[in-house]
Amino acid sequence: MDARLDLFGNPVAAKFFRYINSAGKAIADSTLPSATQELVKIRASQINGCGFCTDMHTKDATAAGETAQRLHMVAAWREAKVFTDAERAALELTEQGTRIADAAGGVTDAAWENAAKHYDEDQLAALVSLIALINAYNRVNVIVQQPAGDYQPGMFG
Repeated sequence: MDARLDLFGNPVAAKFFRYINSAGKAIADSTLPSATQELVKIRASQINGCGFCTDMHTKDATAAGETAQRLHMVAAWREAKVFTDAERAALELTEQGTRIADAAGGVTDAAWENAAKHYDEDQLAALVSLIALINAYNRVNVIVQQPAGDYQPGMFG
């Protein structure tokens, strides 16, 4: 399977990704825990059906020491005992922020207040930014049907 568009070889796409990758660096350098960041990226990618990002972020999480059990349970996080209350709050915010079109009111006050109990203002800013960013990556990859499965941790720098 080939992608509809070569995102890595097209100059416009390359310029776009340089900019959004810079945004990703600001989030990665924040105090939002890196394990939480990977869980958020995985959950949004699962919801959006982005195989490329699901492959990438499960492999990156594994390389960073995440357990197979937790990775296998991301899609069923509500029933899983392996996530902290803070991670659950981040996953709930991720789901609601990713499924905006499915909910007339968008993100609920309850989901926001729960996240705010566990994360300070800078971490919330990073979390909101991360949810928006991974959704952008997911949409690009789904639109062009970017093939999944060949990612190797660290291959993008």
